[in-house]
Amino acid sequence: MFLGIDSSTQSLTGLLIDPATGQIVQQTSVNFGSELPQFGSPSGFIPGGKDGEVHGDPQMWLEALDLMLSRLSAVADLSKVVAIAGSGQQHGSVYLDATFNERLAALDAAGTLSGQLSPAFSRATSPIWMDTSTGAECAEITAAAGGDEMIRKISGSAAIERFTGPQIRRFFKTDPESYARTARVHLISSFLASVLAGKDAAIDPGDGSGMNLMDLASSDWSDLLLDATAPGLRAKLPAVAPTQSITGTIAPYFSKYGFSSSCKVARFTGDNPASLVGMGATAPGNIVISLGTSDTFFAAMEGPKTDPAGFGHVFGNPAGGFMSLICFRNGSLAREALRDELGVDWSAFDVEGLALTAPGNAGNRMLPFFGPEITPRGDFDGPVRKGDAEFESGANPPVQIRALLEGQFLNMRLHSQWIGVKADRIRLTGGASQNNGIARLVADIFQAPVERLAIGNSAALGAALIAAAAAGEDLAKLQAVFCTTAEDSRIEPDRSTAAVYDEAIVSYAGLLKSNPQLIS
Repeated sequence: MFLGIDSSTQSLTGLLIDPATGQIVQQTSVNFGSELPQFGSPSGFIPGGKDGEVHGDPQMWLEALDLMLSRLSAVADLSKVVAIAGSGQQHGSVYLDATFNERLAALDAAGTLSGQLSPAFSRATSPIWMDTSTGAECAEITAAAGGDEMIRKISGSAAIERFTGPQIRRFFKTDPESYARTARVHLISSFLASVLAGKDAAIDPGDGSGMNLMDLASSDWSDLLLDATAPGLRAKLPAVAPTQSITGTIAPYFSKYGFSSSCKVARFTGDNPASLVGMGATAPGNIVISLGTSDTFFAAMEGPKTDPAGFGHVFGNPAGGFMSLICFRNGSLAREALRDELGVDWSAFDVEGLALTAPGNAGNRMLPFFGPEITPRGDFDGPVRKGDAEFESGANPPVQIRALLEGQFLNMRLHSQWIGVKADRIRLTGGASQNNGIARLVADIFQAPVERLAIGNSAALGAALIAAAAAGEDLAKLQAVFCTTAEDSRIEPDRSTAAVYDEAIVSYAGLLKSNPQLIS
């Protein structure tokens, strides 16, 4: 069997697969807020941070790992686990002193991970992906490295507040003594891999490319970006190593959960690259759209092409090559806001509700931003509507709803064109993916078939598949077995709408271009 571990914002999950039977054997999770209340993180992070600061407690992640493995060992024979891999919430970082490796090597099964490793933290808490406190640091790194275009060309992304490089620079500036005492900066993924292997683990290109520090072309750290970020940084970072490779065998500490001493620990990666694997979308032409609080578009790419507008990101693909990721802040946030504004329920967004209006919405368009947006960047305080008088007055709710949904997916199609990959199929996930009206709209706007996957945790499944691949299993064959679509979930596009949406994207782009709230 193979174990995938996913450390997300709010929970830590373990998922066991058996390739021989094609089954997910067990899955168990620990919710940080409800099950580890002593860490004061009801939503998985420490509340009340100042100036946009959002941190998590790395001791909480260690406690959760012990608790999750204890639960899993009670219901599964972990001696049959051949290899383990994992995913961590992308961009989060952990800071450790020079005693970390010694403490890893000396782990005693009679104690706990947190109790034995906590003295090694040179920084008590870890900035995570929600942190927006590093605007000044992003500007400083950009200036020192030669501008936005240079950083995008090297790292795949402009300097972004939540990325690890700016977080490291802020730590260096605000607490230089603790930075000097830091011997190793790990990502959450490589930190957990180090703990399981009992030794320092490398960072994989999938997660490493979310730091504004890695050179995509070489899959190594960029000296230009390191020097622009903080002094002596290369010595504090682990090496970069391929995702489908082995860190080592599991530390003796974990024998108390029944693991064999021969169990391998593979590379851990970020949650987004792991989800690409778990959604069966590691080959170009397979698009994943996740419909959550924010909507996310990600897809495999042939090469390290970057977004000239600076909105999209390029990460390493665990199966080799690269992947794009584009985040749209106004996802379910906007859908829920319009639902509440109109006083309707979700049926108005489904097939029956959308049937009250025609594809293209008679030219009525909406910039679907109920608050600040990051793709494109803009400080909106509500949607921008342009159409006939009845539409602009809000007197016709079905037209408003179609305008919102068409606006969201026209915006997504427009801002993913730089990738240059034709969508052969779209795999839809997230809460709103179960809405057949929304799924139909995605199929028509992108003119590609839409599938919904029968997967509860694509990141944990992706991690388990990475573990199997690192141990010699065929990843493509495993994906064909485990990344299955839900029964009767496929929706074919209505080809008669192709010209309608080709025209609609032009008019949508015109409305976007004319809007003064966009930030260049």
